[in-house]
Amino acid sequence: MRCPFCGAIDTRVVDSRLVGDNDQVRRRRECTECEERFTTYETAELNLPRVVKSRGNREPFSDIKLQAGFQKSLEKRPVSVGRIDDAVARVKHRCLVAGEREIDARRIGEWVMEELKQLDEVAYIRFASVYRQFEDAAAFREAIDTLERSPGQAANQLSLLPGTDVPGRNDDS
Repeated sequence: MRCPFCGAIDTRVVDSRLVGDNDQVRRRRECTECEERFTTYETAELNLPRVVKSRGNREPFSDIKLQAGFQKSLEKRPVSVGRIDDAVARVKHRCLVAGEREIDARRIGEWVMEELKQLDEVAYIRFASVYRQFEDAAAFREAIDTLERSPGQAANQLSLLPGTDVPGRNDDS
């Protein structure tokens, strides 16, 4: 690493330690020429795929947009920030391990819906209504029917419609 003070090419590492969420290395360096010390930070460069939108335009993957989609769907719902962050991380991980340079936005949307289905049924329906562009009550009904037929509903969620049972839940409580 080049010394920022004298421009010499030879520097040595004096100290290294993990910082942040253990995803960054802080290195304290010393120039062998002028003996000045400076700090560098090292992180892994992750190349997330570009997102191909429905109209064919391409844009860089955005953590902020992904997080905002979850937040908007889960607004005023009883889901902890930690669980939301974990779901966002899982979707981002799926994008990374897909091994593709470009990924269709619809595929990411389906992964988001899978995560929301596990987190909160109301948030799932909110997201699906915008994502799938519901135009009438029948579309909502179909989404609710699909949700109620699917195995693995979260046991602590209330049923979306009165009189429908959630498997594994005692209605006397």
